[in-house]
Amino acid sequence: MLRIERRPGPVRDVLVVTIDRPERRNAVDLDTLQGLRDVAGDETVGAVVLTGAPPAFCAGADLSGVDSEEFGVRLTEALTAWEDWSAVRIAAIDGPALGAGTQLALVCDLRVATAESRFGIPAARLGLAVDQWTVDRLTEEFGWPIARSILLTAERVDATTLHRTGAVHRIGTVDEAVAWAEEIVRLAPLSLDAHRAALSEASRRPARDTSVDEVRARAWASADAVEGRAAFAEKRGPRFTGR
Repeated sequence: MLRIERRPGPVRDVLVVTIDRPERRNAVDLDTLQGLRDVAGDETVGAVVLTGAPPAFCAGADLSGVDSEEFGVRLTEALTAWEDWSAVRIAAIDGPALGAGTQLALVCDLRVATAESRFGIPAARLGLAVDQWTVDRLTEEFGWPIARSILLTAERVDATTLHRTGAVHRIGTVDEAVAWAEEIVRLAPLSLDAHRAALSEASRRPARDTSVDEVRARAWASADAVEGRAAFAEKRGPRFTGR
């Protein structure tokens, strides 16, 4: 579920959106993804802060009883809705941001994180493969060397390292992220709109090779993907075979 708090601003408001599933370390399920999609697009909002209830920002995807293909579609819809939102998006990360958690952090324009926060995409430990949007965004926001480390070694990267590269804009708390959002909504709204539009145009990507989708689909349909999820559920090391 989501908790949503609105803070009035001079022209546009600040919205604080909290993923509130602490018993699942804020892993997102279909209802949470629908809530994220529904909240996006509110034109009365000038800045939105996305965070998670302690002890995590978001520990990934909650696939309990859910078809993984349907989950992937819903996640893409939520990320697209946030990417298209005209509000300045700030991720306030305190704790792990893994898998879908890193994807949600990537869709935000700005990131504020506590020093002990960690980012990672453990897809290779589960026999899965992330979509091209995530790879593109990861290289754009975190840089090629860190993107390679995250995707090809399944390592986690700490917020302090990302702050040195500029991928995390500030080391700080959720309250500090909200205070930053309140500063941002006092700026000229039409200037922000123009800059957001120009930044979107600058990041426009050429048509991609559809063969990448075929390779990704093969990973998701593999026996290794079944083994990866089973090993995760049983808290043991996976035994991958490449099939």
